[in-house]
Amino acid sequence: MVVPSSFAAGAGDPPPIPAARLGSAHSPVRPLLLWVRTGAAQVRLDSGPVLRLRAGEGAWIPADGWAERAIVTEPGTVAFPLWPHAGVGAWGLSDLTRFDVPSGWQDWLIQLFNLQVTPFSGRGYSPEAVEELLRRPGPRSTAPAGVGRSPRSERFAAAVMPRALGARAVAEELIRDPALDLTVEQWAVRVLSGARTLRRDFLADTGLTFEQWRLLCRLGAAVEFLAAGYDVDQVAARVGFASRNGLTRAFKGRFGLTPHEFGRQLSARPGAGTLTQRAAAAQQTDDLMRMMRRSDAPAAPELLPAASTPSHTNDIHVLSWMYRGSGYLDIGDQHYERERGVATWIPAEMEHVTGLRENSVSLPLGNASTADLQLTVPLQVRFSPAWDDYLMFCSISARSGLRPDDHNPRHVLDLFADQVAAQRALSLPMPTDPCARAVAMECLRRIGTPGGTHDDVDVGAEIHRAFRDETGMTLGRWRYAARMRIARDLLAGGAPPSAVARRTGYAHLSTFSAAFSRFHGLSPRDYQQRESERNQ
Repeated sequence: MVVPSSFAAGAGDPPPIPAARLGSAHSPVRPLLLWVRTGAAQVRLDSGPVLRLRAGEGAWIPADGWAERAIVTEPGTVAFPLWPHAGVGAWGLSDLTRFDVPSGWQDWLIQLFNLQVTPFSGRGYSPEAVEELLRRPGPRSTAPAGVGRSPRSERFAAAVMPRALGARAVAEELIRDPALDLTVEQWAVRVLSGARTLRRDFLADTGLTFEQWRLLCRLGAAVEFLAAGYDVDQVAARVGFASRNGLTRAFKGRFGLTPHEFGRQLSARPGAGTLTQRAAAAQQTDDLMRMMRRSDAPAAPELLPAASTPSHTNDIHVLSWMYRGSGYLDIGDQHYERERGVATWIPAEMEHVTGLRENSVSLPLGNASTADLQLTVPLQVRFSPAWDDYLMFCSISARSGLRPDDHNPRHVLDLFADQVAAQRALSLPMPTDPCARAVAMECLRRIGTPGGTHDDVDVGAEIHRAFRDETGMTLGRWRYAARMRIARDLLAGGAPPSAVARRTGYAHLSTFSAAFSRFHGLSPRDYQQRESERNQ
């Protein structure tokens, strides 16, 4: 099934990409790989010289000396921040270092960003291809945990997440990188909350204090990294312990055995295992570090392998965009296709699996709460390739601290609604008068959103006259036609009539069915059945 959507390719031009910055107050103390895809960026550590990066260049930014730092991108720039964990510093790169990114590796880096900020599992390339590419000394053990009293990462994957927005944002950041060592007060500044509120929300939603929750998060990550073959010193640095001894004490207190003993159990029972998403992303950044340190880095393999998320549920709506290739979304027994350029709202509170086919890449564009967006079935819109850079910028702004000073998380809602309206306009006669056209676009933009369909807006006589003269319909009839044509497209896409009624602004299915029958000459169900038979 194709997700219900408008049928035209992306309409309109993207907005200009503004400048962005990542400062010491907006990101934790950890190493960073910054890759500039388009445009230019500047990096400064403490009071040292400015490192200028152009498109195709990257920088290794060490954790040391980050007391004062600034990363600034120029307008029109798309720069991806990638987060190797602290253990990557063992490679010996302690200084700010520039490196070139071969063009064949660029989509690999975009997929690496996706792996770091979404539940996707898998690698940018198969382990065999990376080993051949980078001439690694040998494969790491990927034997699974779960022997005897051994800790199991699953018990952390199922850990209760706080539901309050600020606390959840903190928890998601810690899951992505448990080594973050900010105080509750520092976290509160980052998520626009209060320290007391954060502490209260963690305890109320999870039954654990913030410190207890963070410790469990770090120990869960330690299990994953140990199972992936990292040694105890590397694991301690990656998950936020100041020393090997600190990790050992906490690990033994939780599981009754030391990390070394746990690793020995894994070695004694080798077997085929699958890396967790976090461990896979960590190994990818290690591969990137190897590539960065080679002056003769060979060409990248041609294909990215398929990837998928585990079956899971979000308590917020998530907007996901297919940058390259194709994918799918499975909700229950419903299968939805996702094509290149299509952005899909994945509804909250619905168990689902998202997949990527071979040689495909997707990126998250942002989230919406159930209060901000009423959504019970997937909703999608298509963007043309001209939007690629801007949508990448939106993804980076939504999922990292590299963002404009005036960044508004709700921007993605407006962006999606504007594009939907622009595409809907292609199926309707539109007035050419600027004021009347603005009214028409706002009507299209608001159809199916909380607050109605713009029927309650009082417009002047000149607007009504423009609609009659330029579309052949009164404004009221034009609104009715817009809702019915959008309803037709949604039904043809497979959306249930009850969902279409809600999406087109009708409070009751019976009222919608009567209106649809008057306009199209048959009921919504009969129309949907006819279209289904035509497509068979």
